Amino acid sequence: MSNALAISGVTAVLQYYLGGVYSGLSALFGGTVTISSQAPDILQNTFSSGGTTQNQVNLFLHQVTHNPSWRNVDLPSLAADGKTQIKNPPLALDLHYLLTAYGSFDWQAEALLGYALLLLHEYPVISRNDVRNALNSVTSTHLPQLATALATSGLADQIEMIKITPATLGKEEMAWLWTALKADYRPTFPFQVSVVLMYQPANVVFALPVMKRHVQAVPVTPAAILEAEPPNKQSAALPGDTVTVTGEFLAGAGQVTLSNQRLGIQRPVPLVPANASNTSLTFAVPNDAANFPAGFYDLSVQFLDATGRTVQSTNSLPIAVAPAVQLATVTALGNVVHGVPGTLVSLKCTPDVRPTQNVSLILSGAAAPAKDFTTVTDALSFQFTPKLPGGLQLIRLQVDGVTSLVTWQKSPPAFTGPMVTI
Repeated sequence: MSNALAISGVTAVLQYYLGGVYSGLSALFGGTVTISSQAPDILQNTFSSGGTTQNQVNLFLHQVTHNPSWRNVDLPSLAADGKTQIKNPPLALDLHYLLTAYGSFDWQAEALLGYALLLLHEYPVISRNDVRNALNSVTSTHLPQLATALATSGLADQIEMIKITPATLGKEEMAWLWTALKADYRPTFPFQVSVVLMYQPANVVFALPVMKRHVQAVPVTPAAILEAEPPNKQSAALPGDTVTVTGEFLAGAGQVTLSNQRLGIQRPVPLVPANASNTSLTFAVPNDAANFPAGFYDLSVQFLDATGRTVQSTNSLPIAVAPAVQLATVTALGNVVHGVPGTLVSLKCTPDVRPTQNVSLILSGAAAPAKDFTTVTDALSFQFTPKLPGGLQLIRLQVDGVTSLVTWQKSPPAFTGPMVTI
């Protein structure tokens, strides 16, 4: 496989062999033919500013696309947890070039283009030795270290060899392209180079070989869960709450699993269900402030055999675990932002909050994000600007989209807590 220098390596190889085509033809073209690989607008500026006679062939890489044949090789590259790398597929690319000839006199540009096209026609596949020879020979006045490093790109040793194929661009595509380049059109040949396989070595996980196969047919009833209901028909469950799960064929359920892939959390000790019947079961939400944060979790139920192995797992349902505000203090601030007074709210919450979680506080219908914190904590601060109105206000804490619970009375309808005085 090739490394990150492979794209520039392809351009350097093409430029090197195009330069060889015109060696010895200085008399024919009225001077040395220059081979470049610059953007057409930059190249055109050199002609216009210095009055230099145009006798040049230019390679311009105008587009890079995924190679459709290699794109899905070795996918997926990550395990179900979204972190463990099990495959390290290459980045397969096709390179799209414009080959442009610049001449100052009659027939000159056409002749320059003809020699270049004949080379691409006669060598549609660049051999490994030719790639290696070119990369060991290229030089650069401005970037000598880069020119030397190209020899280590691995381009000559990648699985597929470099192939050149003509590309078809219609009149409209060609006109749009040159308009975008802000350069005057010159005789141009579009072509494609494929495939470049870029690869970054990485540590991956390989499964151990199978020592013994044990295939057993176990008849199961297709269990499914339909709803997870926190107590008192709340929208979310608090740590320690008992949640009722309803479904089908749940009798004999062995464990309940709660997982949050974004935070990399899966309850290390499986939750044991209670009161499991054919249509329902209950379980207690973990009350572990440091290791089980608020947020959305995937809930599923497993059935185990006599040895403790999982023989069936139900579908998964989302369940929200809400934070709770334990203590809050309010401080009026002076002119904090552009002379506008503000309000600082500090609070204690449960469970603890992680730095990667999205946390905000809602007061008087206004929301403010948590001030930066870098460790798992139960102490948070929020700065509101402008200053919040005074009085008794309903306070709500939101963590990863789950808002803390509130209480209310039915008659007359009114929120009763939690409250904070501003």
